[in-house]
Amino acid sequence: MSRTSPSETIDVRQNILETGRRVMAAKGFSAVGLNEILSTAGVPKGSFYHYFGSKDAFGVAMLEAYFEEYLAEMDLTLAQPGFTTAQRLMNYFQAWQSAQSFSDCQGKCLAVKLGAEVADLSEPMRAVLQRGTAGIVSRLAAATEAGMKDGSLVLDSDAGSTAQSLYQLWLGASVMVKIVRHTGPFESALATTRQILRLSAS
Repeated sequence: MSRTSPSETIDVRQNILETGRRVMAAKGFSAVGLNEILSTAGVPKGSFYHYFGSKDAFGVAMLEAYFEEYLAEMDLTLAQPGFTTAQRLMNYFQAWQSAQSFSDCQGKCLAVKLGAEVADLSEPMRAVLQRGTAGIVSRLAAATEAGMKDGSLVLDSDAGSTAQSLYQLWLGASVMVKIVRHTGPFESALATTRQILRLSAS
């Protein structure tokens, strides 16, 4: 009798999660059925229920994996050597702009795509979104505070309020980019971010 090795178990589960992320980032959570995810991933339905008790549980796991990866990448960007804190922050927002393409985000814009939709559908998924976005805001707050200390930026309000405003600015810009189908909202968000942090355009 053959047994599934731990590495094979991780690979199958990861394959389902990554496939679901790509498909749902393009179509949304409600519009995608399990059959579409599993056929795209090349995985039988029985395997899905081995790892996830329901579509809702899958959504929770998918968002948790997304934020874990996102926050790790954010930490790397905000710790890049050779830059001031202000430059690191602008690098983060420029990376946001590059990742949040209005045509195809390859699963990188999951919070933007699913935020409003699943917050009304599932309390467990809403809770993951809340924790994940809180993690983003807390990192932005720490970075803006560090920028004040190293003199690379100036704030008119406290770091926490500034971080919250910046995140909401960019979240709104991401939604508008999808509506208008051009990057103008991101260009405006970059300009506003520079104003908030008192940075020159150079």
